[in-house]
Amino acid sequence: MRSRTSNIEAQKAQNRLMPLAVLVNSMETKKSKYDTNPLDPDVERKAEEVWGNLGGDGGTPTQQVGGATREVADTPNENARRNVYSEAPTRRYDNPPLETPYPSVFVPPTYAPPAQQYQQPNQYPYQAAPIPANHRTVVGVGLPERWTLMLAYVPYVGLVASFIELLLAPRREIKVRFHASQALALHIAILVIDTVLRAIASISGSGFGKGLFGVAAFIFLIISMIRVSRGEPHRIAPLEEPAKWFNQHIEPRNQT
Repeated sequence: MRSRTSNIEAQKAQNRLMPLAVLVNSMETKKSKYDTNPLDPDVERKAEEVWGNLGGDGGTPTQQVGGATREVADTPNENARRNVYSEAPTRRYDNPPLETPYPSVFVPPTYAPPAQQYQQPNQYPYQAAPIPANHRTVVGVGLPERWTLMLAYVPYVGLVASFIELLLAPRREIKVRFHASQALALHIAILVIDTVLRAIASISGSGFGKGLFGVAAFIFLIISMIRVSRGEPHRIAPLEEPAKWFNQHIEPRNQT
């Protein structure tokens, strides 16, 4: 009676463990014939069991290759590389003959420099050195341009000189007529201011202002002479309109 009871309990316990075993078996990874471990000492035996005896079902067993190792036949290029005497000897191309054909794409072609031929130097006709612009002779005046421009700004003398230059220089002498008209307007402005200051000095009894203006006007005229002699631009903006009027209304005697 006791043994029957123990058998029943064992049967119940086995029934309880059966679902757990089924779950564990379902969780195990399915292995294929490619899942082998190279470190397993039985890998060869297991592989033979899976693939069959040396080559699988109906296959030819693997044959072991024996004997000494033999070399594969070399190509002509490899033989030429191995034997240095099989190629043509090295030649120097320092002074190759001109009739030598082009030997290879790896060798630069020979170059024969063209024969040097004597060429007569070009013969240029004689040309006189150009005359500087400020040294040329002004048409109608007969003086170099540099001296003509300076003469118009000379203190005291420039008033008459600038008026004469406007009468003699034709209108195509644009630079000369510009400075002559500007100098004429400058001299007239200095003369007018000096007359006013002279009158003031006679009334006040002090000629300091008149003397100071005379020195400043003299220095300004000297600076103007130096600038036009160097060819520097010299334009007095307050005298632009009077200078333009003198240039337009004083007709030159030489119209050409």
